[in-house]
Amino acid sequence: MWPLYAAGFTTAFGAHSIAANLGAHSAGAVTSVLVLGGLLALYDGAEVLLKPVFGTLADRVGARPVLLGGLLAFAAASAVYAVAGSPGWLWAARLGQGAAASAFSPSASALVARLNPAAKHGRAFGGYGFCKSLGYTLGPLLGGVLVWAGGLRLLFAVAAVLGAAVAGWAALSVPVVPPLPKERQTVLDLARRLADPAFLTPTAALAAATAALSVGVGFLPVSGRAAGLGTVTTGAAVSVLAACAAVVQPRAGRALDERRLTARTGLAAGLALTAAGLACATLPGLTGILACATLTGTGAGLITPLGFAALAAVTPAERLGQTMGAAELGREVGDAGGPLLVATVASAATLDYGFGALGVVVGVGAVVAACRRPVARGCEPQGRGRPENPEG
Repeated sequence: MWPLYAAGFTTAFGAHSIAANLGAHSAGAVTSVLVLGGLLALYDGAEVLLKPVFGTLADRVGARPVLLGGLLAFAAASAVYAVAGSPGWLWAARLGQGAAASAFSPSASALVARLNPAAKHGRAFGGYGFCKSLGYTLGPLLGGVLVWAGGLRLLFAVAAVLGAAVAGWAALSVPVVPPLPKERQTVLDLARRLADPAFLTPTAALAAATAALSVGVGFLPVSGRAAGLGTVTTGAAVSVLAACAAVVQPRAGRALDERRLTARTGLAAGLALTAAGLACATLPGLTGILACATLTGTGAGLITPLGFAALAAVTPAERLGQTMGAAELGREVGDAGGPLLVATVASAATLDYGFGALGVVVGVGAVVAACRRPVARGCEPQGRGRPENPEG
């Protein structure tokens, strides 16, 4: 499992370490805010468009080759700018990184599900989410150190080495998991499956958690500056947000596997905590910022492993790649939509109203998740009682 966890770390580190350092340390490549926005959107746009495509491909040819191909492509795309170093190649490298992450991220999620019995999905996805959270937390910090030491090209070179190393590790350690035979699926069949509440509820919860995390990372420093707090203090508050999400995920997954927590209860509780955290952002000073970071991070930490485990429980094994790709797309929508909602409301009123608006949306989601009746077929999924490969 560790190579898959390392793949999760790689996609998170690659996204945040470079994004956090593009504006200030791009050696003249970023000439305006518009150019910076374009470079950031290029990576995310590739993920939005391609994750469902590569998820479906993983079901067709096997998740392992898509995982390995994506990691190698990530290494190659990173090496492009590390070697060339010109502004034009920076655009090509970011596009290539985003496309590559679209391949190995849903493939890794699908393999986490297939290589573990249903009774251990909570632990497995908790560990995977923990490693991704580490990447999100450490990426900006380590990226800043690398850029300080050798410039943006050094950061891309390290990303290239990381991608190649994880690809080699996965090639040696991840067992072959052949694609499973499946019945022909029409577009209408796919639409019905994706419209099923068993898919929509966990995916919407994952999108809400990602939206709240993105808003916290982007807007809590703004609230801190408005309250007269320094950059070190606001940076520490954002670190608390990521740390809470990282610490809670393995524990939430373990509680699910040990039947001390159900996916329905956990998702509702996570959404409620997240909504409460967003509401706390409207409180004045450091108290409100820390309360928001703690509650939002804890809520997101509850939602993430339980959401993916719930999706794996109701998805036929032969369609896991497609489902994980679609769920990742939902997270990307939340990642972009949350900050957009907060910014739109804040521009018309104040930032407090922006936090409150997103809090209301997430709170409604908590009520819906709590009231939705459990799906019987998600309790004991057929054909998912043991891993595909016990050696994995």
